[in-house]
Amino acid sequence: MWGAVAVAAAVSAGAIVVVRTADSSGSGADAKEAAGPVVTHVRSTALRADGDGGVSLSRPDTEPFSMLRLSWDDPSAQVRGAVTARTRLVGSQKWSPWLTLEADDGGGEDTARKGERGATGAAWFGPSDGVEIKVAADGTLPAGLRLDVVDPGVSASRSTGMEPAAYVVDGESPDPTDVPADPSTSATTPAETTEPSVTASESVTESPAAPTATATTASPSAGASSTASTAPTASASATAGPPSTVPQPPVVSRAEWQADESLNTEAPEYGTTIKAVFVHHTAQTNTYSCADSPAIVRGLRAMHLNQGWKDIGYNFVVDKCGTIFEGRKGGIDRPVIGAQAEGFNTNTTGIAVIGTYTDVDAPVAAKAAIARLAAWKLGQYGVDPLGKVTLTAGKANGKFALGQSADFNRISGHRDAYATECPGTVLYNQLPTVRTWAAGPVAGLAVKSLTGATLSGSTYLTKGAVTVNWAATTPASLITKYEVLVDGKSVVGKTGTATSAAVTLAVGSHTVQVRATHQSGRTVTAPAVAVTAETTPPVFATKPALSLRTGTVETAAVPVTLAWKATDTAGLKEVRLTAPVAKTYGPTVTSAALTAKSGAATAFGLTAQDLAGNTAAASASVTPVIVQETSAVRTGTWTSKTSTSYLGGGSLSSSTKNASLSWTFTGRSVSWIVSRAATSGQADVYVDGVKAATVDLKSTTTAYRSAIWTKNWSAAGKHTVRIVVTATSGRPTVTTDGIVYLK
Repeated sequence: MWGAVAVAAAVSAGAIVVVRTADSSGSGADAKEAAGPVVTHVRSTALRADGDGGVSLSRPDTEPFSMLRLSWDDPSAQVRGAVTARTRLVGSQKWSPWLTLEADDGGGEDTARKGERGATGAAWFGPSDGVEIKVAADGTLPAGLRLDVVDPGVSASRSTGMEPAAYVVDGESPDPTDVPADPSTSATTPAETTEPSVTASESVTESPAAPTATATTASPSAGASSTASTAPTASASATAGPPSTVPQPPVVSRAEWQADESLNTEAPEYGTTIKAVFVHHTAQTNTYSCADSPAIVRGLRAMHLNQGWKDIGYNFVVDKCGTIFEGRKGGIDRPVIGAQAEGFNTNTTGIAVIGTYTDVDAPVAAKAAIARLAAWKLGQYGVDPLGKVTLTAGKANGKFALGQSADFNRISGHRDAYATECPGTVLYNQLPTVRTWAAGPVAGLAVKSLTGATLSGSTYLTKGAVTVNWAATTPASLITKYEVLVDGKSVVGKTGTATSAAVTLAVGSHTVQVRATHQSGRTVTAPAVAVTAETTPPVFATKPALSLRTGTVETAAVPVTLAWKATDTAGLKEVRLTAPVAKTYGPTVTSAALTAKSGAATAFGLTAQDLAGNTAAASASVTPVIVQETSAVRTGTWTSKTSTSYLGGGSLSSSTKNASLSWTFTGRSVSWIVSRAATSGQADVYVDGVKAATVDLKSTTTAYRSAIWTKNWSAAGKHTVRIVVTATSGRPTVTTDGIVYLK
C-alpha cells in the first residue's frame, strides 16, 4: 500500500521540495491495491564524467519509473552532443533499444521563474527498473547535468499485470543479450536524490488511475455533434468562456486523469481571446499504449513542474487514439495562458500530440482530434481556422525578438513561433489538411458506388432498391450528418459516421447525390450520379436448344452444345447456367460446350439478368442415347476388337472397300463415334440415303471414343446413318464404336 507523502525542505537557492513514498514497492503491479493516490515523483541523479569527454550514468537496478529526460541548470543553454538512453523493462526484464533524446520543443513561461531549468524532451519507456544514459560531448556541456526520472503510477491495463509492449527496432525485437555494462566498470555516480526544482508551495505528487467512464471521456469519434458547445466540464471555471460556433469535443478532465491539484496552488492566468493554436508533438514516445496516456500526461506534468514551470505547459494533450486530455488548469473553455510557445503564450492555445512525428505521420484519429479541438477553441471567438493572424512576441525566444510581430496561420506548428523541429516535419506538413478539416466544409465527398445497381457507361441501372455508398476524406468526428438527395430532394438522413444509406427509386431516370454537413454548419454536395430504375425483364429471343458436338464420348459425359440468345432493352448483364451445374456467361455469349449423361434426361436451366437486376428463366432437356457398333446392319468384312479404351469395351474395324455399317434411330442430332490413329483411313457418311460427307479418321495422336462427325435437325425424326469404307490407299482401316443420338 502507498504510504504518506513526506516533504522536506532542502538547502541552496530557493526551497526544494522532496517528495517520496513511504513504501516504494507500491510501484508496479501492487499499485492496484492502493487505497490512496499514487505519488508521481521526479527523482534526479547527477551525471559524472565517463572518461571519453562526455558524461554517463548506469543504474542496472533502481526504483521503478516510466519516463526520463536530461536536464541542466541554465534554461537558455543547450547540450551540444548526442544524448542517448535506454531502460530495463519491468515486464520482460530486457533492455530497450538506445533512444536519442531530442532537444526540448521550446516551451516555457513568458515570465521568468526562479529555479527554471533547461531540459531535453521527456521520453516514455513504460515501467522500468534499470537505466543507462550517455551524453557525448561536442563542446562544453551545460552545468548541473542530471537524469530526471518519474513514476507516474500505473494505468488500468498495468494494474492487471500486463507486460509493457515490446520495443522494436527496424522490425526486429531487441537482442536478449543486450545487457547493461557492468556497474563496476562504470563511472562512479552519486546516490539518487529527489530534487524537483519547484517552490515550497508546489509538490510533484499525482495519482495514477485511468480516466473514468463519463461523458467527457467518450471517444472523440463518438458523435460530438450532440455535445453542446457550452456544456460544463469537471474542470470548467466558475466564469464560463464564450460559446463556440462548433460543438465541444469530449475532453478528459484533470480530475479524470488524476491530476493532484495540491502540487501547484498558483492561480491560472488568462488572456482575453484565442487568436491562434500552436500544434506540438511531445517527441520520442510512439510505442506507448493508449491505456498509458493518462500516466504519460501525469509524467509530462511532473517533468514540467520539476523544470520550474507553474503547471504542465500544454493547454491540451492528445494521444494517438484521438483522446483529448485537459492540460494546464484554469478551464478548458477559457483563454488560459500556458507555457507551450515561449513568447506567444498569451491569447493562444497549445495542443500537444503524444509521440514523435518527424518521419511518420500522426494517426488520423489524433489529427481529427486536433482539428475538432482547434475549431472549438477558435470558434469561441469567431475565428476562421483557415485564416491568418499577426502576433507580437511577448518575450525574446531566440527566433523572435521581444515586440517583434509576425504573421501566423490560425492553426500553426510550434516551429512557426520558435526555433524547433516541433511538431515534426511530417505532422507539420499535414497541418493544411488539419486546417481544412477544422474549418469545413467536408472534403473529398463522393458517391463511390450503388449496391443493387450496375454501372453501364456513366449510368447506374437498377430495379429500384439501391444502397448508396459514399466516402469523404474529412474524419467522421467532424461531420454532423449526411443526406441522400434524389433529383435534388433529401430523402434520407444519416449520422456523420455513416457511409451508406438505402433508398428506393421509382421507375424512370434520376440523379442521386450525397450532401454532408460539417460541424461548422457548412455543407457540400457530392457530384450527381445518373440512375435509371426499370423493371422489364430480359427476353430469350432464341430459346435454349441442345445439339451434339465433336469430342470424346463417355457414358456419363456425352459432348453437347447448349445454344441460346437473350436480349434486354436496358442492357443484358449476364446469362447464368443454373443446372445441371452453375456457370456464368457474358452478355454476348450465345452457346456453351457442355456434357450430358447417356440414357438419362438432363435438364439445362438458364437465367438471364439485365443490368438493372431483372431476370428471366428458360430451360431445355435432352437425353443422349449411345448405340453400339454391334447394333448396326453390316455389309462386307468387319473384325471385332476388345479393349477398355473402346466405348462399351469393343469396336468393329474394316479395311474392305465398300464395307458398311448402318443405324436407324429417331432423334434430332447424331454423332458418329470412332477410334483414330496415324494409320486410320476414310469413310463416306450417308444420311437417309444421301451422301453427307467424307470423313478422314487420320490423327497424329491415337484417340478413342471420338465423336468425329455430327448432324443436327430442327426437330426429332426417323433417320438412317450409313458408314461406307473407302479403303484409302496405304491406310484403309476404319474403326468405329457406334453412334450417339439425342431423343
